[in-house]
Amino acid sequence: MARKAKKRRYSKSSGKEVESEMRRYKKGTAKSGRGGKGGRVKSRKQAIAIGLSKARKKGKKVPKKAKKTTKKKTSKRKSSKKKSSKKRSS
Repeated sequence: MARKAKKRRYSKSSGKEVESEMRRYKKGTAKSGRGGKGGRVKSRKQAIAIGLSKARKKGKKVPKKAKKTTKKKTSKRKSSKKKSSKKRSS
């Protein structure tokens, strides 16, 4: 029984984009954010994410960003009944 070939999730060229970004990160020249305002990239994960986003902008085959699923908090309203403190007259 022949094995079914797996479909590539990332294109080879997008991998090259990540490689070049990692090289910049290791040199210490990788920057995040906008032009002059960008700070230094501090983690490997951040460098990989920047490389992938650059590949995405160039239109290379890269999966879409995973959407963050946040749970909506249902606010429970507690009706606080104030105890009426009546003074006892003796």
